Amino acid sequence: ETVVARSRNWPIPVYQRKWQSDDNYERQVRFLMENYTWLRPAFGSHNLRSLAHAVAWGRQLKVPSGAYEIQMLYGMGAEQAQLFSELGHRVRIYTPFGELIPGMAYLVRRLLENTSNDSFLRASFAENVSIEELLMKPALRAVTRAVTQPPPEPEAPSEKFLNEPNTDFSLEHNRQAMQEAIDTVSDELGIEIPLIIGGKRFDTKQTIVSRNPSRRKQIVGKSASATPEHVAQAVVAARSAFRKWSRTETQFRAEYIELAAARMRERRFELAAWEVFECGKPWAEADADVSEAIDFCMYYAAQIRRLSIPRQCDIPGEENSYFYRPRGVVAVIAPWNFPLAILTGMTVAALATGNTVVLKPAEQSPVIASMLVKILEEVGIPDGVVNFLPGVGEEIGPELIGSPDVDLIAFTGSQAVGLGINERAAKTDLRQDTVKRVIAEMGGKNAIIVDDDANLDEAVQGVLTSAFGYSGQKCSACSRAIVLEAAYDEFVKRLVNATRSLAIGVAEEPGTFVGPVIDEEAQTRIHEYIELGKTEGRLALACDPGELAQTGYFVGPHIFVDVPPEARIAQHEIFGPVLVVIKARDFSHALEIANGTKYALTGGVYSRSPGNLKRARAEFEVGNLYLNRGITGALVERQPFGGFKMSGIGSKAGGPDYLRQFVIPVNITENTLRRGFAPPEDKST
Repeated sequence: ETVVARSRNWPIPVYQRKWQSDDNYERQVRFLMENYTWLRPAFGSHNLRSLAHAVAWGRQLKVPSGAYEIQMLYGMGAEQAQLFSELGHRVRIYTPFGELIPGMAYLVRRLLENTSNDSFLRASFAENVSIEELLMKPALRAVTRAVTQPPPEPEAPSEKFLNEPNTDFSLEHNRQAMQEAIDTVSDELGIEIPLIIGGKRFDTKQTIVSRNPSRRKQIVGKSASATPEHVAQAVVAARSAFRKWSRTETQFRAEYIELAAARMRERRFELAAWEVFECGKPWAEADADVSEAIDFCMYYAAQIRRLSIPRQCDIPGEENSYFYRPRGVVAVIAPWNFPLAILTGMTVAALATGNTVVLKPAEQSPVIASMLVKILEEVGIPDGVVNFLPGVGEEIGPELIGSPDVDLIAFTGSQAVGLGINERAAKTDLRQDTVKRVIAEMGGKNAIIVDDDANLDEAVQGVLTSAFGYSGQKCSACSRAIVLEAAYDEFVKRLVNATRSLAIGVAEEPGTFVGPVIDEEAQTRIHEYIELGKTEGRLALACDPGELAQTGYFVGPHIFVDVPPEARIAQHEIFGPVLVVIKARDFSHALEIANGTKYALTGGVYSRSPGNLKRARAEFEVGNLYLNRGITGALVERQPFGGFKMSGIGSKAGGPDYLRQFVIPVNITENTLRRGFAPPEDKST
């Protein structure tokens, strides 16, 4: 619990001091004894103070001696067990039984507890602590010891980047806050979104209708739909704003972005609620998207401060300064599956480095995109620095990509569209004076290898969450499980049974794990692949969403087994809750299958073999490799995200070199001899 909490930047939910656990034990003892008519208390401990405390409450509350019992582990505390038995108490001696390895692990844990520095047994037998101190109330004993021990040295403040914590929805007040946000946003559905060009609002005759994927008749909002003429105006506005924005002090640009992050923190439940409605994201997924957007803001603000410090390489008589300048106008073309996080990441990377932006959101998520633009306006970013152009990609995309005044295109989406953007941007227009740069993240066909010695409990959970979280609509989602022959049958059996337990429902419900897919087009495409899969493998599981499919764009999780590696459902990116399971002869064969696609985005391995994990590090061709954990949920800085081959063009988002793609390196050399002095002589010779 401590490690998991620290990894999530959550408060540690368990006691950090032994005396706190002992104090809590005594509180629970009283509760159990007060309710003995409903419960059958059993007190397992080798701590005489704790057991005496239980007996004392039993006497105080007149609990019959047969209504509770004392339990001790065989081979430990035999004298204590005999003593309590002679006093007339029920004593149960227990011992673990079953498989050897888990049993040994259990016994080792007991030995570690009973021989730890804070153990009652160690204190009483090895350290000869007085009876008076041993039998003190735990909190009082802690105070007594603190008086004789120096306080710990305070930790120095750390400058290390810390990820924004996701919301812990196990806490009631967080669930209540999210539900209130959903109720509030529900009353605001149907809002109208204009274009924003140079700070001015524009409505259009044509509109883009954004619908709730969970309830397709429910309109989330309507946005104006840009035309090629609007694209030209937006590029002109961005070009006009570039001169002043590019010369704004780096510190000020970073502060604007940090202010945007602060606004997101204040409105995190509201923003997450809009994602629930517009993109069908379950609570935890929507909340995590807001966290990642905040992370991008804070991380890139910190990175640009470091990047803006010129590198000096001076010699006597000459000064050399190496620094970066912004490229110019950046076209940001964002996806719908991470409608705030990826949109924010690409946009603030451009802004932090001094570029101006023409922002085209996905057609499925213009409302959430407008929330980001509104936040950037609220924090004071000047007009024209960010221009908002929702529109149909086929209509305005070519104009935006081909504009001679667009210097860089930042895109996240499908491989087909990304390659088309790269090809279009490579065609030089005689009017342009720079070579366009393209940054494109283009998806994957990601695999998790399950070794024959893997912990199958962990492997099943990792594959399940990676494959079916957000209905498989993540570019990092697991769509292939490659399982070694010896573990294949057992893994498939457990995976199918575990997947059956997943809750399918509307995204607004807090218990939903598998929500809808994004729209009717996606639903139709996924169903076509499911029908294809029936001819290429064996359908082991098809979860039926029932009546939900009549009101929303729902597709239940599907698992195909015995699928050939070259099958189309094992090669094509489906972008839905469809998983294929492939059998491998050995680990070498598994790596061969895993690398046997055009993609190289994410991958994972579950194995206990250090040798096989080492091989995976060297041979598994992916941009993000995860060992003995799920393959989704990359965090800014911890797991900079992006792939290669046909998965990506450019560096990794949320990484230390991402901002360098948005800038041009420049070196300035100055001859300093003209200043009228010579460098000092080296008198050592």
